[in-house]
Amino acid sequence: MGPMDYESNSWIWDGVCYYPHLFGGLMLTAALLGFSTSYFSGIGAPSLPFFWSDFGIFQKRKSEKKRIRVYMDGCFDLMHFGHANALRQAKALGDELVVGVVSDEEIIANKGPPVLPMEERLALVSGLKWVDEVIANAPYAITEQFMNRLFNEHKIDYIIHGDDPCLLPDGTDAYALAKKAGRYKQIKRTEGVSSTDIVGRILSSMNDATDSKNHNETSPNGDSNKESSSHGALSHFLPTSHRIVQFSNGRGPGPNAHIVYIDGAFDLFHAGHIEILKSARQLGDFLLVGIHNDQTVSKLRGKQFPIMHLHERSLGVLGCQYVDEVIIGAPWEITRDMITTFNISLVVHGTVAENNPFASDGDPYAVPKSMGIFKSLESPKNITTTSIAKRIVANHDAFKKRNAQKVESEKKYYAEKKYVCGD
Repeated sequence: MGPMDYESNSWIWDGVCYYPHLFGGLMLTAALLGFSTSYFSGIGAPSLPFFWSDFGIFQKRKSEKKRIRVYMDGCFDLMHFGHANALRQAKALGDELVVGVVSDEEIIANKGPPVLPMEERLALVSGLKWVDEVIANAPYAITEQFMNRLFNEHKIDYIIHGDDPCLLPDGTDAYALAKKAGRYKQIKRTEGVSSTDIVGRILSSMNDATDSKNHNETSPNGDSNKESSSHGALSHFLPTSHRIVQFSNGRGPGPNAHIVYIDGAFDLFHAGHIEILKSARQLGDFLLVGIHNDQTVSKLRGKQFPIMHLHERSLGVLGCQYVDEVIIGAPWEITRDMITTFNISLVVHGTVAENNPFASDGDPYAVPKSMGIFKSLESPKNITTTSIAKRIVANHDAFKKRNAQKVESEKKYYAEKKYVCGD
């Protein structure tokens, strides 16, 4: 029996399995018809397969596996690789990931003022490679009404959250209802980074910058930089090759791919980065992103930068759906050898960038310009790392108060932390 024969007759076995009594009756009727047509040769009867095929219940069942839809929500303020890794883990628990972005009003009521408005947070979440759908203005707590909406309207199978507790102002669990319904799954928190930690770094680094400036103005030698640390608050993230592989696409460009290259610091990965990377990706088949090392960024922008170190910034960029590959620690100057090595077809640079008061002489894009493969790309958003840092500094007291409360809960989490398998 060939494959086509099996395909055309497998409805018989479906009938046997799913409708044994009805199938048996039809078998008996068909047998009598077969006898009568052989006895009364003048009377025609339809062939057996044709006769049975009229019964829809015996058509071959196309058994498609139900796609599992999972939901995860969050504020996603100061989007970082910890958020991205949480969503990566959530996606691994299903087939489609729906993400709820908590409204500005709910964040203010439960945590304090957000750094990023809803529009920017939506752009960041939508730009991640693991996200399929986004629900704007999601509630901070999973209420019964909203949970029913998730299950019935959005066809959600499971609600996901990290192993760190998420408590409401009254001390109750924000995910208690989902747990009670048996539709809750837990993922492992990404260690070493949080929005609270990043706000602390920004406040500390801005203080360092102010102290350094004041010291330079009063010091006759102007050598205060020697005494100033490059980072007010050190990162606790421990990068591993495994984490980089998890974020990587795991594929290179095709033999005839039009490779676009863009470079930068990509510090405090923000909506402006997402939009410029999207624009760059539309110019070719493969987007290669060069990420400058910490020393280069510090030299160009001052010792208080970068806020995020090289591996943190690399993971932030790798999580973006428009990025195919990154160069970790890319050179400041783009050379002809580098263009040849990576088979770069086009080099682009955005029109909105940080001021570079410490930049050395020379144009880092001189070579691609001379080769006729450079393009200045209009930046869709006027957002920079410094402009975001200034938002926090402008609301210094509010964020300092917010962070003081969060730091205590962070300390408690780490003090009581136990090993959680899998990530």
